[in-house]
Amino acid sequence: MGIKRVSASFVYTLESSEPIIDGFVEYDEADGTIIRVGRCEEGEKVTQGALVPGFVNAHCHVELSHLHKKFRKGTGMAGFIDQINALRDWAGRDVKIALVQKWMDKMWSDGVSAMADISNDDSSFEVKRNHPIYTRTFLEVFGSEPEMCDDVMSDVMRLEKQAETIGIDAAPTPHSCYTMSPALLSASAAAGLEKGYVSYHSQESQEEEDLLISGSGAMYENRKRSGMSTPPVTGESSLKYFLDRLYAVKPGPYNEHILLVHNVCLSQEDIDAAKSVMNNVYWAICPLSNLFIHNALPPVRLMRSNGLDITIGTDSLSSNDDLDMVREMWCLHHNFPEIPMSEILSWASLNGARFLSKESVLGSFSEGKKPGIVLISDVDERGFVTESSRSERII
Repeated sequence: MGIKRVSASFVYTLESSEPIIDGFVEYDEADGTIIRVGRCEEGEKVTQGALVPGFVNAHCHVELSHLHKKFRKGTGMAGFIDQINALRDWAGRDVKIALVQKWMDKMWSDGVSAMADISNDDSSFEVKRNHPIYTRTFLEVFGSEPEMCDDVMSDVMRLEKQAETIGIDAAPTPHSCYTMSPALLSASAAAGLEKGYVSYHSQESQEEEDLLISGSGAMYENRKRSGMSTPPVTGESSLKYFLDRLYAVKPGPYNEHILLVHNVCLSQEDIDAAKSVMNNVYWAICPLSNLFIHNALPPVRLMRSNGLDITIGTDSLSSNDDLDMVREMWCLHHNFPEIPMSEILSWASLNGARFLSKESVLGSFSEGKKPGIVLISDVDERGFVTESSRSERII
């Protein structure tokens, strides 16, 4: 075993709340296993920057990479959906696969070690099969009309079998309240629960809240104009509606890993409702995507005050200019400067690993793990990311 050593001004182990100043990480050069971390001897030369464990992108749609730079910003969710419908199929399969490869390679070189990814077809499967990034694939389904449920579920179960045949961890998952009939939402959630993992777009916009609470607003008008059925008006939040659809197929409490994605309209009442029945709930935030579509951010201070297990995702290149985890962290630091950088890094790495049940291998620098080692450049004097920070994989 050959042991190599890398050092930097700051080492965030994520096993403690403070970085090691002028620290080092020793690792097995053969497979990247962490051997030891510690503080350098006085006078030892260190690289300027911060060493951090490999990131976990907790919410991505890498198969939409062919939509990079094609969408208008600030359209709201209804306008964004119109653009998806108009542009989603512009590229052929070979182009889509090539761009999936390009952007997964970039994520890897930028330091992403694992990803919770959304797929609607198999165009990303071969790339994922052979890629060093570990991916759990959530096979997202849509269908607003009740009579579509059986056919949609049959199709997604075939896609699941295809993924499993080539060794990809995958299972069906519901998309959101506004794109699915109540029956399909419950059926797809049940299939995900059976595998132990569900990812759900939750409370991404006020438009979907208006749809459920009062049957009004831009989302409601968009659905009606398209001749699509809308979910029942419940008078309550879309997250509570999701809980109702879970209850319809399985009583709580839920020990499965459930990822609620976006959470822009999250309230204390919603948090209490989710935590009362979900024992392993994680809360993904995608700040740059939320700003791109709605010019809004999730209530991060409320989420922190409730001790929620927050993760960070990039969403897709239809709603983001890049798939850069450091850019997401800078956005959070810029808007919520009171949050310690070690906490934001834990959201970007350790919590995502925990959601994926990969925390024994990924997410922190501790002996025996293989999280990957990433150098973040241009940190400030406290070791916090700056607007000019960039990340580079060391191993």
